[in-house]
Amino acid sequence: MQKYSVNQYLIETVLAWVKSGEIAIPEIQRPFVWDGSKVRDLMDSLYQGYPVGYVIAWKNPNVKLKDGTLSEGKKVLIDGQQRITALTAAILGQYVVNKNYKRVKIKIAFHPIEEKFEVQNSAILKDKTWLPDIAEAINGDLFEIADNYFELNPDVDKKQVRNAFSTLINIPKKQIGMIELAPDLDIETVTEIFIRINSKGVVLSQADFAMSKIASNTEYNGNELRKAIDYFCHLAIAPDYYRHIIDNDPIFAGTDLFQKMQWLKSETEDLYDPEYTDLIRVAFTSKFNRGKLSDLVSLLSGRNFETRTYEASIAENSFALLREGVLNFINETNYKRFIMIVKSAGFISPKLIRSQNVLNFAYILYLKLREQSENAVSIESYVRRWLVYSILTGRYSGSAESYFDYDIKQISERPFAEYLKEKEAGELSEAFWNSSLPQSLDTSVASSPYFLVFLAAQVKANDKGFLSKDISVCDLITHKGDIHHLFPKEYLKKNGLDRGKYNQIANYAFMQSEINIKVGSKSPKEYFELINTQMEEQNLQVTGISTKEDLRRNLDMNCVPYSIDNMSVQHYQDFLYARRRMMANKIREYYFSL
Repeated sequence: MQKYSVNQYLIETVLAWVKSGEIAIPEIQRPFVWDGSKVRDLMDSLYQGYPVGYVIAWKNPNVKLKDGTLSEGKKVLIDGQQRITALTAAILGQYVVNKNYKRVKIKIAFHPIEEKFEVQNSAILKDKTWLPDIAEAINGDLFEIADNYFELNPDVDKKQVRNAFSTLINIPKKQIGMIELAPDLDIETVTEIFIRINSKGVVLSQADFAMSKIASNTEYNGNELRKAIDYFCHLAIAPDYYRHIIDNDPIFAGTDLFQKMQWLKSETEDLYDPEYTDLIRVAFTSKFNRGKLSDLVSLLSGRNFETRTYEASIAENSFALLREGVLNFINETNYKRFIMIVKSAGFISPKLIRSQNVLNFAYILYLKLREQSENAVSIESYVRRWLVYSILTGRYSGSAESYFDYDIKQISERPFAEYLKEKEAGELSEAFWNSSLPQSLDTSVASSPYFLVFLAAQVKANDKGFLSKDISVCDLITHKGDIHHLFPKEYLKKNGLDRGKYNQIANYAFMQSEINIKVGSKSPKEYFELINTQMEEQNLQVTGISTKEDLRRNLDMNCVPYSIDNMSVQHYQDFLYARRRMMANKIREYYFSL
């Protein structure tokens, strides 16, 4: 089956399709990020007769309406938006929405004597040898424009200028290539075609397709929904952007969607700052009980999976359901309670969670359990435990979509407690805690998810930093404290150990810098002799800990074997082995306390 056709169209034909809506360019699917110089260069290429590449459009399938008639599908532009938007700006003189979501005009000037283009500026406006805006020339009366130009510039070569004017106004008669993808292709095939055709190797994700689909829909307010998704994500990172929306998008600012996200204007929490991909995935999966975004694209098109036809009622219902999902996501109570649950598990900083998909599914789980009217106490425990289970097993680090799809179906069809118990029995067995986890802690990567879970366990237990009397691990993480070596790095280097050996996470602990300085490059035996002497003399210089009992408690909470006080380099490997097992045990106790 031919998956696409390749055609050449006049630029004026493509622009007419844009004006009529035959080609849908979502307003903020991807903001116009070209600067004026790129628009200028595109005009120059067309003027010179150079090729400007292909655009890719995917025709929406024809949809069956309630009265049984078919609605002709529009073409959705999935690649080439910047070029087409540049043409509408320069040739039609239309506004574009820039990367700051401001409506602006990009005016391109033309010098007919030198036959060159430039972005309009104040100097050009004062120079009568320039046509200040080619849109006015292309859409105006050529004879009148020429007469005005010759009146201002009587000494120019009129034949040369007329030829330049003629070439300029014929730019819309130049051709642009369009690759039109068949309407019955599935999303995976469209993605594959896009990747193969696109010479830059840009990966267009299924979320991008979903966003295109949402943004190009006006019948069910998809364009408004797309703005809500985009603005929420922007506000989550930059709350002061709120004022910009009020000033520059008053229509959206008057919607109920905007009212629901106003709380973000004073929100500074950065633990979970979603991108649009995250928001759409959570909203979709939690409401549709599906994990594959390709299904969302199909459902928003009105696809009936049983009859393989497209029906307007399915599209309408899908947009309504997605809107519910988005509103649930951006709801202040939901969002803040979810963050509170994550923090209550010890994950107080984004530095402690490497996988955004772990947070995404934890939020999906929270929303789903609320929908199922699970009691609040159980929800907190289940979300905390699933979050940590997901990190420890690397559940969403590979084929995340497939696992999302599988997990949401299980959660929708049976009690979550039953499903969680099954996963724990299969993947968090005695062998995991006693063998697999200690082996996973055998790494030099400080951002290891297992080490981050260990730190979360310390935060939840309100543990103190290594050798600290009062300063907690939570304080050190929050206020940018440092991870230091229990067997000092310089000491191990001096004894011939390389980077991979001394930078072991079983040799890491959060430690106050002033304590680390006192420890210096001494062996543990040496610096513990100093600590013990100072405790006996109550001359506390290395640490504020003043009794052996307090010292042992500190070693316990940091999973440091007591025997460290008599260790030198020859004991290092035994130390690492012992501490890994202690760390694994702490993580285990922490997990089952959640």
